[in-house]
Amino acid sequence: MTTSNATSPSGSQLSEAQDFLAKYPDVEAIDIILTDFHGIGRGKMIRRHELEGIYKSGRGLPSSLFGQNVTGEDVDDCGLVQTGGGGDCRCWPVPGTLGYLPHTGRGQLLIAMYEEDGKPHDVDPRNVFEAQIKRAEKLGFHPMGAFELEFYLVDHTPDASGLYQPASYAMTKRRSTLRNTMSVDEIDEMSPLFDAIYEGAKHLDLTLETLISEYGPGQYEMTIRYRELMRAADDVIIAKRLIRTCARRFGLEAVFMPKPFGNEAGSGMHLHLSLADENGNNLFADQADGSLSPLMLNAIGGIRGTIGETMLLLAPFMNSWRRFASAMYSPASDDWGVENRTVALRVPGTPGKTRHFEHRIAGVDANPYLVAAVTLGAALDGIENKIDPGKPSKDEIGHAKAPNDLPRHWLEAIDRFGASEFNKRTLGPRFHTAFTKIKQAEYEHMALKVSAAEWEYYAFSV
Repeated sequence: MTTSNATSPSGSQLSEAQDFLAKYPDVEAIDIILTDFHGIGRGKMIRRHELEGIYKSGRGLPSSLFGQNVTGEDVDDCGLVQTGGGGDCRCWPVPGTLGYLPHTGRGQLLIAMYEEDGKPHDVDPRNVFEAQIKRAEKLGFHPMGAFELEFYLVDHTPDASGLYQPASYAMTKRRSTLRNTMSVDEIDEMSPLFDAIYEGAKHLDLTLETLISEYGPGQYEMTIRYRELMRAADDVIIAKRLIRTCARRFGLEAVFMPKPFGNEAGSGMHLHLSLADENGNNLFADQADGSLSPLMLNAIGGIRGTIGETMLLLAPFMNSWRRFASAMYSPASDDWGVENRTVALRVPGTPGKTRHFEHRIAGVDANPYLVAAVTLGAALDGIENKIDPGKPSKDEIGHAKAPNDLPRHWLEAIDRFGASEFNKRTLGPRFHTAFTKIKQAEYEHMALKVSAAEWEYYAFSV
């Protein structure tokens, strides 16, 4: 590949780097971030003088990064480790993601991986998702969306018993173990941290919006502005890192594990989705008679038929499945409904031109690119095949749900994912095989871990 900027397969422009360097003359380092299968950022910290070179000729990183488990250890039989001599592939900037983190004093840039001939690397999760975006565009659709992020803040160090506790407030250093759901005073006591987060977002083209204290002690939710679905997924990667790095500088840790406390609420990552036409008009808007859009209903029908096969992407880790132990606000189901928070696919009640639906199953630990890829892919299948979503659910909180076709535990989800032709077609065969192998190895590793609870219950009793 030549080193001319005109060859950048990502569409990145050298002017973005030049403008950044001019705007932030004191920045001496930039974190370049490639998102792996698990949603974890892998990459390098480069110096200021290296930034323009990445925009001119890319930067080499090993594709075996995608063959690692969550700890960064190679999974040898996944098919991605030490292939082709173990050489690097070329990574290029993701346009519009070069920004500044004022609390670190460094810049930040998302990158994506490409082959030397400029083709998107087929197992990079962002490229896997982009293939579904291009499919939608060929059909005349422009996917739009936003994610909601729920997370816990905990003290940086555990207590004397080795357990982590809900965070002491950044302003008062007081700690509350009460729920304080939607308490504005709780947000005020944590406001120095959130002020820093919102300030950082200004430098990252990240529009963080509503903040609430959620149902668990130390649990919060932040929403992000609705926009193009690809950028919405990028926003999750950027926002999680912003929140994490800010929290550390206040002596706290942001926890995106979906169930850090067994008796408290889990943390989800709800995806709001619609399709627009080339002029930006919402194709999911209500019909003239006030009825729901047939296009949206077909999309919901397509997703309902694949949720069981895609649960491993929505709940990718052992801890993910603890979130479904209670159905309270965590819909482990394949149903849909209007203004009903017990269902998997919720159509918010506000009628009119802003109509969309909300996919409520994914945990905050899920990779947003992969969640969006299978959600959009299934929605397009539903539209192309005019799949009927069935009748909306009328279930209420606390009522027993009808049986559904979802896996009941992590191992079943791994098996269902591996056997799925939908996943192989939507994600690509190499990605599908590698992800399955990595998750099988992770399950086998975790199955050998004996918990403290097992010692407490069984060690001297059975």
